[in-house]
Parts: sequence; structure tokens; C-alpha cells
Amino acid sequence: MWYEVVDDKHHRHQCRLRGKIKLEGMKTSNPIAVGDYVTFHPEDNKDRTGVITDILPRSNYLIRKATKTSRQSHILASNIDHAMLMATFAYPKTSLGFIDRFLVTAESFRIPVMILFNKCDLLNEEEKKELMQIMSVYQSIGYHSYLISVLHATGMSGFRQAIKNKTSLLGGHSGVGKSSLLNKIIPGIDQKTADVSDFANKGVHTTTFAEMFEAEEGTYIIDTPGIKELGLSDISQHELGHYFPEMRKLLGECKFHNCHHIHEPGCAILQSVREGDIAQTRYDSYLSMYQNQDNRR
Repeated sequence: MWYEVVDDKHHRHQCRLRGKIKLEGMKTSNPIAVGDYVTFHPEDNKDRTGVITDILPRSNYLIRKATKTSRQSHILASNIDHAMLMATFAYPKTSLGFIDRFLVTAESFRIPVMILFNKCDLLNEEEKKELMQIMSVYQSIGYHSYLISVLHATGMSGFRQAIKNKTSLLGGHSGVGKSSLLNKIIPGIDQKTADVSDFANKGVHTTTFAEMFEAEEGTYIIDTPGIKELGLSDISQHELGHYFPEMRKLLGECKFHNCHHIHEPGCAILQSVREGDIAQTRYDSYLSMYQNQDNRR
């Protein structure tokens, strides 16, 4: 496999990975990820090819299990300052469970996330009202959320300022408008787009591999292929509550120090759910992740 490496002079090199690196106990399906810093040895030719000799330590990364039955994980991207999760309330609909899994994955490395709810132009007034209520839940726990229409270029000014001078990952299901968004904010890259299937109300994969683009000097966006499933990786049941911000602040207030926040008496989190301070949808996502065998060690 060939990887494109950009050096400190912005020259691009097509590089292979040194064989020894591939054999050094890799537990992921991809030994190298977009965003990695590497050392490489240029080859003596005019084609700017080379061999990657080392992968430098990562400050963070976003990782997922491809399917519920998969034992291997896949690194989406590394060395990220910020993540943008693109979602849609319809055409296709992004489940709240998927959103919450993405947020938990990012929280495990303290990667800030904003949520972009695209295709607002396709919603009627009742749907917009329901979506605004959902957005208010995420806003209240610290996730900036934007109601946008990439097609009509509305609602996009706020988040563009937030990603300035950062390396941001762009993630979400196929069909939510990631490629269209990149085409709007980075003129000339011409990312391939496709219509959502009317039959299944699902997107078609147009991005087949992760790629980093420079939106402007110092501002980079990593485009990722549409994520169908997002299985959590390397997060235990005991740790899970730490990655829900609204739960994290209450973890020391439960009656029992090893509280699972499911049925124990004196649980501060269950009390907060009953009182409406923690959204029922968020707690339901917690239960779903907790009970999933993928999260057990």
C-alpha cells in the first residue's frame, strides 16, 4: 500500500511502509493513519517516492471497531485538535445512539466535538422544533451544535471560525453531506458526491479512504469515509460514565463507589435522570453502550 506524505516544504511523496513496522504487534487494521507524523527515507528518483521508517508517537486518535463482531479496531485519524460530526435529522436520519457513540469515542481522548445538523432546508416546522430540542440537549452539556444547509450555504459561518488554525476530523454516515461541505469550504477539491437512495433512505459511499485537505494555511480537515457502525474500542464498562460530561460531574456523589448507574440505590446519576437534569435519550445511550459486549474486558 502507498501513502502520501507531505514534508515540511509541502512537497508530496508517495511512500511505502517499511516491512518491520507492519509486524510490530499491530492491533489495528491500519498500521498508519491520516494525521500521523512519520519519518521517511526518500528514494533516489524523480517520482518523489520513499519508504516510511518510523511512526512518531500520537497525541491522540479516534478509533472504532468496524462491526460488532470484529476483534480488530480501525484508527480513523490521529493528532486531531477538533472533530466535526455531521448528522442529519432526515435523508438519511442519524440515530442519537450513533451521535453519542461518536461523542464518547472523542471524549476518551478529550477531543472537542461540534455537531453539524445538515439539510435543515428539508425539514418542516415540526421537525425543526424537534431537532432544536435535541440540539439544546447537546448544547447544555458543552457540544456546540449548528443547524445548517450545505446546499444553500446557510448557518455555516460560525463553525468555520471554530476550525481555523486547527486540524479537524469530519465524520458521519454516508449521505449526510460531508463531501458537499468540503466542496463548499475548500473550492477546487471537487470531492465526489451522490444522492441518497430513495428506497433505503441511506447514503452511498463516495469517499473510500481518509484524506487530509488544507482549507487555508494552518487549517486542515480530515475527510473520512462514511461510518456505518461505530463500535467502541478500548473503553470498559467501568470507564464509560467518565465520557458522558453530564455524568462525569456526578460520579463521586453515588452511595456506592463502584456504582454502575443502572439499578443501585443512592445513585446520583439515576436521580438526575428522574429529575430531568440528564436527558433520558443520553442515559438510554449509556445503557446501550454498557450492555454491549464490545465494551467488556
